[in-house]
Amino acid sequence: MSSHTWLELGINEKLINTLQKQGINQPTEVQQEAIQLLLAGKDIGVKSQTGSGKTLAFLLPVLQRIDASSKAIQAVVLAPTQELAMQIVRVAETYAEPLGIKIQQLIGGAAAKRQIEKLKQNPQLVVGTPGRMNELVKSKKLKLHAVKSLIIDEADQTFELGSPADIEHLLFSMNKQRQTAFFSATYPDIMERFEGRWMKNPQHIVISPAEKVASTIEHYYVVCDQRSKLDYARRLLRTIDVSPALMFVNDTNQISNWESKLKFEGFKVEALYGEADKQRRASTLSSFREGKLEAILSTDVTARGIDIIDLPLVIQIEPAIDADHYVHRAGRTGRMGKKGMVVSIITPKEKFIMDKFMKQLHIDIEERMLFRGKLLNEEQIAEATRYVPSKSSSSKGSAAAFNAEKPAKAKATSSSIAKTNAKPKVAIEQHDVKKQALQQKESRVKSDKNSQAPTQAKGKKKKSEGKDKGAPKWLKEKRQSEEK
Repeated sequence: MSSHTWLELGINEKLINTLQKQGINQPTEVQQEAIQLLLAGKDIGVKSQTGSGKTLAFLLPVLQRIDASSKAIQAVVLAPTQELAMQIVRVAETYAEPLGIKIQQLIGGAAAKRQIEKLKQNPQLVVGTPGRMNELVKSKKLKLHAVKSLIIDEADQTFELGSPADIEHLLFSMNKQRQTAFFSATYPDIMERFEGRWMKNPQHIVISPAEKVASTIEHYYVVCDQRSKLDYARRLLRTIDVSPALMFVNDTNQISNWESKLKFEGFKVEALYGEADKQRRASTLSSFREGKLEAILSTDVTARGIDIIDLPLVIQIEPAIDADHYVHRAGRTGRMGKKGMVVSIITPKEKFIMDKFMKQLHIDIEERMLFRGKLLNEEQIAEATRYVPSKSSSSKGSAAAFNAEKPAKAKATSSSIAKTNAKPKVAIEQHDVKKQALQQKESRVKSDKNSQAPTQAKGKKKKSEGKDKGAPKWLKEKRQSEEK
């Protein structure tokens, strides 16, 4: 298909100027095909993946066909959820202002009385959910007989979730000559039945890209037992250092349980409830878009209204029930060419679901493990835990090192022994001094002995002389002779 500019598609200058201010210079594929048919008044059924630009594909031609001078409601946009309806309202207000067109939201969860008061301002375009709009039609507060265009966004979900009686009554209250268009990312076979009932010769637009899911999205799964899912969700939020994250669960009744547990773990997280009033839901989404929350817990239905271009992470606490729901969940991230990541927390028994999605969607969903605060595969874990020996620990290097160190060690040992046996110079000198002192002492003792010997002899002599004194002569002579 050849590429067209906004002007070539028939969009007026006021809308083109607004598009350029928003940085949107070229129409996407679905916009190129849908806008021309809608401007021509045709009924169409459009299947195009999430994030491909479907909202502008129907809003631009619908707004352009509205007569701003008329006070009648000329166009209606239905959405399955409050969040998606409000998302459409925000986009519509941006492009309706330069055209002088008034817009009114009519959704459940908001005060009906206030909505009725605003209807007195004569909006030309109303956007809402089937339940609230049918309620106002039945009470004759909402008149749709002048409607020229009816758009049902996420049509498969709108018909599935809404009451068939409410939707039929609502559609029967509109002009039979209206234009009808269904837009959806998934288009099940049952949609043909609704087309046959509410459309005239519908034309079909099917945008089938190479990938059903944007190629900028990375897909992973981690395996754990059922009771460990909370712990894994907590660890994933801390491991993958991006925020905010959109977390999916299948059972609505368990959302509050998950919310309270994650808050107990210290996370800034809130849940989107279908039963919650408009103010709380709007406040939650506002905080989420402003980055005040780390995560939102949601089901597939309530998440349809979450349109954040830079949403980096989707965590499936419970896997999607089928491939189409996986497409919707994954489509919340990686929008308009941005990067994104989807991580599914599954039990061993749920692993076959990942295999099924890979075959049906032609994508790779890689198994990862939480290891040391990172999300790694087996090869990365093996590399992180691989033993790397030092250079000296190789066998050859060790032998060489041992042989080289042997002489050095022997030398060191001999040297240490020599040092041990060797007497220090100071010790030698001290030893010589002591030896000399000892010798001197010994010599003094000998000299003392020698000096004492004559004295002892003299003493003996005197003693003997003392003995001879007064002795008889013969005794003296005998003693003298014995001494000699």
